[in-house]
Order: sequence, then structure tokens, then C-alpha cells
Amino acid sequence: MPRFLVLDGYDKAGRAALQAAGATPAGTLYRNMIFRYLPKAEVDIAHPADPQSSIDDLDSYDAMLWTGSSLTIFHDDPAVTAQIELAREGFRRGLPAFGSCWALQLAAVAAGGACHKNPNGREFGLARKITLNEMGRAHPFYAQRPAPVFDGFTSHFDAVSHLPACGTILAANAMTGIQAADIQHERGRFFALQYHPEFDFGEIAALAKFRGGGLIDDGFMADTMALETFINQCATLHGAPERNDLRWSLGADDDVLDINCRQNEFINWLDWLISSHRLNAAIVSAK
Repeated sequence: MPRFLVLDGYDKAGRAALQAAGATPAGTLYRNMIFRYLPKAEVDIAHPADPQSSIDDLDSYDAMLWTGSSLTIFHDDPAVTAQIELAREGFRRGLPAFGSCWALQLAAVAAGGACHKNPNGREFGLARKITLNEMGRAHPFYAQRPAPVFDGFTSHFDAVSHLPACGTILAANAMTGIQAADIQHERGRFFALQYHPEFDFGEIAALAKFRGGGLIDDGFMADTMALETFINQCATLHGAPERNDLRWSLGADDDVLDINCRQNEFINWLDWLISSHRLNAAIVSAK
């Protein structure tokens, strides 16, 4: 069976803050997503932002998977630079990689691109009208997407400002100019999304609590009462996805509520990984 290394991009303080808000650790979300389709896979979780973190044998893994993070990719911080160097090492060794949010920014910088604070501001909750370009519509990782325009779970301040020449932009929306990219650098290939296929509305509820007053300051919520209402609606819809009233209130449809649709790109990436690397595994139908 394939062996995966999940890199949880949060530092210790970030992980503690997530836990206090009731969020699932980022590495656990990725491990659960892998096990949904490959229940017998081997999955190790590492925390490369931690000073004492070490990975004994990178070549023993078949792929790297990178989570989100509350760090800022363009800050000169050892917790950041250590992760950039690890991503570069993955490219050098030819390790396939997949990831979301922080992962897209990390992959771009590691391959020679750049990131900045999103000039359009924070994108939170749902990334609306993510649109595949011509390259995205033809890309195998987007096969079986029901439509070329869709929504996805999101939470980010920063964005990729430009990709290196080895990267291909696949999707964008009005808020973020690069929502997905396929970066083939040195010996490696890193497919990354700015949105989060591993999230659900339960996680969005916890992240809204985690972000708290910042969402009010940025105008996402009118006040504390509106924030609490949003958190409660997200948590309730997570437990009762058939609630049409909450679907309407939150503007949610099967793009994010149907897990197979939400994780379509990850499923396709797994298929590619297994077939192209001749791994002894089969994706389990999760329907």
C-alpha cells in the first residue's frame, strides 16, 4: 500500500488555537481524507514548523500532502523557511505532492514564484464561483467536475501573486487570481488548491470561532450576534445537510455538501498517483 507523509503546516501556537476553537487538527483532516479512499494506506503526520521536527527517511514515502497554516509564507521566520526548504527537497527528490491553501503558496515559492497579501482582502467560508480556465477544464485532476464554475471551502489572507514558469494556473475567481495550479519543478509535481477539499461546515464553524473578531473587523459579520448565528448555522448544517433553509441562508449546494464532489480533485490526484507510480492500491468507492 502507498505510504503518505502529511505535513501539518501550523506551528505549535496555531495548533493550540485551533484546538481551543474546536477545530480538527489540519494533519488529522488530511489523514482522514486519505483513509476515506485508501483505508489501508500508511499515513504519518509531521509538524515541520516545530524546531525539533525531523523526518528520518523522506524517500520511504510515495507522496507528500501539505495542509493549511496560519503562518505567512513571505515572513522570514524559521517556522516558514524550514517548510519552504522541505518542499524544495520534495521537488528535488521527485516526490509527488498535493495540498491546499498554504500548500499552494508554499509550492509556488519553493519553485521560484511569489506570494503577497491578497489585495482583495480575506476570503472566508466559501470561495464563490471558482472558474476553471481552458487548461483547468482539460486537466485530468478536474475530470468529473459537474460544472466548470463551483464553490469551495476557504479561509485565507494571502495569495500567490505569480507562479514560476514551471507552473500552470488552472482556476481563479473574483477574489483570488490563482485558485489552483499544477507545478512541475525539477523532478517533482505539486498539485495545489487555494480552497480546502478537506473542510466541511463543521470546520468552518470552528474556524469562524478561531478567527472571531477579525471577521467582524473585516465586515464579514455585522456584530458578535451575527457571528454566533453564522457559527450555529454552519454547525447545524454540517449535522443536517438536508436543511434547505440553511442551504439557502448560507448559499451552499452540493459543490461543498456532497463529499465526492468536494473532494473530486483529490480523488483524481490519488488515481493519478496510484496508476502513474504503479502502486499496489485501489481507491475505495465512498458513495
